[in-house]
Amino acid sequence: MTKVILITGASSGLGKATATYLAKKNYKVFGTSRNPDNYPKNDAFELLSFDLNQPKSAKILVEKVIEKVGRIDVLINNAGAGITGPMEETAITAMQSNFQTNLFGPLALTQEVLPVMRKQQSGLVINITSIGGYMGLPFRGIYSSSKGALGIASEALRMEVKRFGIDVVTLAPGDYATDIAARRHYSPLKENSPYHDIYKFSLDTMDEHVDAGSDPHDLAIMVAKIIESKKRKVHYKSGSFLQKISITLKNILPDTVYEKLIMNHYKL
Repeated sequence: MTKVILITGASSGLGKATATYLAKKNYKVFGTSRNPDNYPKNDAFELLSFDLNQPKSAKILVEKVIEKVGRIDVLINNAGAGITGPMEETAITAMQSNFQTNLFGPLALTQEVLPVMRKQQSGLVINITSIGGYMGLPFRGIYSSSKGALGIASEALRMEVKRFGIDVVTLAPGDYATDIAARRHYSPLKENSPYHDIYKFSLDTMDEHVDAGSDPHDLAIMVAKIIESKKRKVHYKSGSFLQKISITLKNILPDTVYEKLIMNHYKL
C-alpha cells in the first residue's frame, strides 16, 4: 500500500524539497501552503490550503485529505517561522504569534490527525524542530524557545500514543540554504538601542550562516530514512558537524563554560 504523507509548509524551502523528494520515491504526498493559488501546480504533489495561525483550518485540511485518499500515514509538521530581536525590545504580540506558528499550530493539526492514525492503528508524526531549540541563542530567544517547546511536547506525545501504534519523532535542522531569512520576523534595529551594534552583527551572521547552509535535499533524504526505518530514535539532528556538536557540548560542559562559548561566538 502506498503511504500517504501530509507535510506542512511545502510551497518553498525545506518543505518543498522534502515533498518533492518523497513524491519521487512514490509516496502519495500532500503539501500545504497558506495560499496554494500563488504557486504553480506541479505533477509531484498537490498543495492544499492550511494556515497555522487559523487552528480551525486543521480540521478542514484533514477532512479534505481523508476525502481524497482515506488515510494519513505520515504527518510532517514542517511549517514554521523565524523571529529575531533583543528580548527586551521584541513585542509580546510578536512572541505570541511565533509560538502560535511554531508550537500551537502544529499541535492543533496533530490533534486532528491522531484520531485518523489511531483508527488505522498506525502512523508517524515527524515534528521539525531546530538545533537552535536545544539552547537559548542571543537575539533568537523566542525562536529557540518555541522550537524547544515543540521538542518537549513531542516527547510527551510520543509516550501517550505509542500504544496506538503511532510513532512520534523530532528532526532538528541546522542552517540550510533556503529563503527563511526573507520570511523571518525582525524586531527593528533602533538607532538609539543599547543593543543596536551587536544585534546588527548577529543579524548579519545569521544571514551568512543561512546563505552558506546545507542543501535542503540532504534533509529530505533524512526524512525518507526516518519514514522507512523499522526502529526509530526519539530525536534526530541534521546540519553541519559544528551545529550538531553544539548540542553535545551543552550536555557535557558546565553551564557557564557553554554560555561563554556562545557569547564569544556572538561577540557579546
